[in-house]
Amino acid sequence: MAAAERVIVIGAGIGGLAAAAALRMRGARVTVLERAPSLEPVGAAISLSPNALRALDVIGLGDDIRALSAWQGDGGLRAPSGRWLARTEAAAAAERFGGPLVLLHRATLVDHLAGRLPSDAVRTGTPARLTDPGVPGDPRRPARVETPDGELEADLVVAADGLRSAVRGTLFPGHPGTVHSGFTTWRVVVPLPGVAFPSHETWGRGAIWGTHPLRDGRVYAYAAAVAPAGEKAPDDERAELLRRYGDWHSPIPEVLAAVRALDVLRHDVHHIAEPLPAFHRGRVALVGDAAHAMPPTLGQGGNQAVEDAITLAFPRPGMPSSADEPVADTLPGYTAVRLPRTTAVTRRAVRAARLNVLTTGRVGTAVRNSALAALSKAAPSLLLRGFDGVADWRPPGGPSGADGDDSGAPRMLAADHGRRGPEENTP
Repeated sequence: MAAAERVIVIGAGIGGLAAAAALRMRGARVTVLERAPSLEPVGAAISLSPNALRALDVIGLGDDIRALSAWQGDGGLRAPSGRWLARTEAAAAAERFGGPLVLLHRATLVDHLAGRLPSDAVRTGTPARLTDPGVPGDPRRPARVETPDGELEADLVVAADGLRSAVRGTLFPGHPGTVHSGFTTWRVVVPLPGVAFPSHETWGRGAIWGTHPLRDGRVYAYAAAVAPAGEKAPDDERAELLRRYGDWHSPIPEVLAAVRALDVLRHDVHHIAEPLPAFHRGRVALVGDAAHAMPPTLGQGGNQAVEDAITLAFPRPGMPSSADEPVADTLPGYTAVRLPRTTAVTRRAVRAARLNVLTTGRVGTAVRNSALAALSKAAPSLLLRGFDGVADWRPPGGPSGADGDDSGAPRMLAADHGRRGPEENTP
């Protein structure tokens, strides 16, 4: 980068902050515009799989996040009665995919990412509107963003403005946007002293529940159930969870006993069913949910956003941080790599939702659970296989010495043949 590129990031969620940190490492002058009054995230926890952790290695954060891992020993899938349907081990997952799965509070990840930026780089309480996407290579046509404090010009705009992205609508006004995925989710993080349990997800009839320990001693729990868009509990969401899950196996009743109504976050799930024609236009790139919102059934929403961010900043294998090529000139390559991969991951997440959340019939649920139990005994690595081609991705580039390759997208496509807050689908 001969002269420091001026970069504006719209949205200070995980994808936006990761992109800001990576682009600053590359040498850009980055400004992050966030409409919320602070960076305190609205959300609960997030799971980072090895693909995202390898992406964070590029900006020097991977080991810091791995140190927060709390998933140890056995885990797996259960039925509402408590019967184990399939078992997994953290060591087996780490061996298969080259690293651990890390579960941590979203606030912790946001703090780590924001810590890579100067204190004045993030402007909160600043809504932004794209007024001109600009033209790469034409110094007379920078991108333009309107804020309450006036218009800003940029060599590159990164749109990380979430599920209901206004920038996406500006770039591609004919695209239909998101569709309702057919279910809703609840999330809580609560202290649960004295209750020991293995990490698990439980599959019922048109409903699932997950309970996982965090390193700080709290418990992250989430639920999902078939429900029409816009439906809310007639009283409060804790009461709704009790009605739906109160008679499921331990520690679910203990978790619900520790939850207050105000602890529960409920959000309908939406995804982009029709892929965008591109993840860029002019000098603007879309990342995260703005580009490829997906159901949370693979836990990949935030992970794919991190992949986007690192690929955008370091698109070529072995690219040094002092690269002279303007990022805006590399955006067609960004689309070429990220669009097919995230489309494939989204389709897999939709299929997973049909299997776990959207199976509502009594007979279908019984057949599914029996098949899972039988297959798990015959092939103990069954659950892990579902993440082949996803969790083993490696970043295409990074500062000199980064260990990466650019083969993630082709592997993902081969595997798919024949598979921030209230606006984010990640439970």
